[in-house]
Amino acid sequence: MRLQNKVAVVTASTRGIGAAIVETFTNEGAKVYMAVRNLEKAQEMAERLNAEGGQVYCVYNDATKQETYKTMIEEVAQKEGRIDILVNNYGGSDPRKDLDIKLTTYEDFIQTLDQNIGSVFIASQAVIPHMAKNGGGSIINISSIGGIRPDISQISYGTSKASINYLTKLIAVQTARDNIRCNAVLPGMTATDAVMQNLSDDFQEFFLKHTPIKRMGTPEEIAKAVLYFASDESAFTTGQIMDVSGGFGMPTPVFGDMIAMKDKR
Repeated sequence: MRLQNKVAVVTASTRGIGAAIVETFTNEGAKVYMAVRNLEKAQEMAERLNAEGGQVYCVYNDATKQETYKTMIEEVAQKEGRIDILVNNYGGSDPRKDLDIKLTTYEDFIQTLDQNIGSVFIASQAVIPHMAKNGGGSIINISSIGGIRPDISQISYGTSKASINYLTKLIAVQTARDNIRCNAVLPGMTATDAVMQNLSDDFQEFFLKHTPIKRMGTPEEIAKAVLYFASDESAFTTGQIMDVSGGFGMPTPVFGDMIAMKDKR
């Protein structure tokens, strides 16, 4: 029960990594608010977890309406009198429009940055006074391996995640005297429904060829990294960018071919 008596807010939490974070936090004793656009779907999950002894509630948040990042924080703070943990999990882009520097329009580029970076900046700025008033807290940003490993596409997504990594460090430095910690978790390829349904077997195999731990991560494994930063076990840890990707991008660029040759011997 590492999060006993803690109040947490998790954005974009009805599926995938966000849902796994909610379940993990609930199992560790936290009172969790799912900040989502689809309140009906979130309520179904909350009812299931509450039937198992959890304390899960829903609060409205829509990434296309940035004012809702402020209102979700104020609503939870008013109800609970405190917020101890904020997980900024929202982030995405349109793969049909988020291409390379030659093909991506400036308007689409800026819209993705505005939503992805804005989701972290606005929510963090709103929660900081409440955390400071109650002795501190933990902000965890869900970034991506794409924020430190340049890709041949997704220029908007990669740039936004790289910005979130540095924003994480800035928040950490600027709020440390309020006993607020800020860290980021960078998932690699993770076996969410979205990934499994949209990436071909050939592409998955190509990606995993260059991953030393040759498999996808699970949402639950990402959630365990988030749990560390949320708990008092990381009380002296701030400004850290944790890569949880099975080592993707760490070895020599010819790793995939060399290890395949070695495996054949």
